[in-house]
Amino acid sequence: MTSTTRRKPHTKIKEETDTMSYRLPSKLLDDLETEAREKNMSQNMLVKQILMKYIGWDRFAQKMGMIPVPQKILESLGGDISNQTILKIIDTLFTIIKDSVMLMKGGYDLRRTIETLEDYMRGSGMESDHRIDGDTHHFIIQHKMGMQWSIFTELLLRRVFTEFEKGDDITFQTTESTVIATTPLGSDFDEHNY
Repeated sequence: MTSTTRRKPHTKIKEETDTMSYRLPSKLLDDLETEAREKNMSQNMLVKQILMKYIGWDRFAQKMGMIPVPQKILESLGGDISNQTILKIIDTLFTIIKDSVMLMKGGYDLRRTIETLEDYMRGSGMESDHRIDGDTHHFIIQHKMGMQWSIFTELLLRRVFTEFEKGDDITFQTTESTVIATTPLGSDFDEHNY
């Protein structure tokens, strides 16, 4: 990536705010204050993050059949998985992704699909970033779960972009913990604007 590469800015629209009060147990408030202090942020900001995560992902997760699985279990399952098995999993998963995008975003296109995948990564604690270099977009995913999960991620992203006829122009850089998908989508492409 060149020196002109810039991070994809996340929407920072000045939203209208309102004040509301809730009655919460003192223990919960103490725990929130402790967590906010540990994260070096205000309690208000922490509560906002928690509520935004709930609205953006958690409220849909159960409806989509998502269950929390410890990362070590996924790591161990991925160690010996063949590329053929990965492709079968992706075939099954792809229908779930399409249904999830439609449920969460109210439509199905590349922008909504990328935004949903970003929501998933944020909700599951994976690191991701979107950088733009002119017309070229770099989607960076860091999972730290081994090479088979990188192959899985690469093949899944290739399938997503192919679904929307963007698969021919995509390239990948892949390591045991990181996948970078690079594709020309144009300087005006914004997965948060649809």
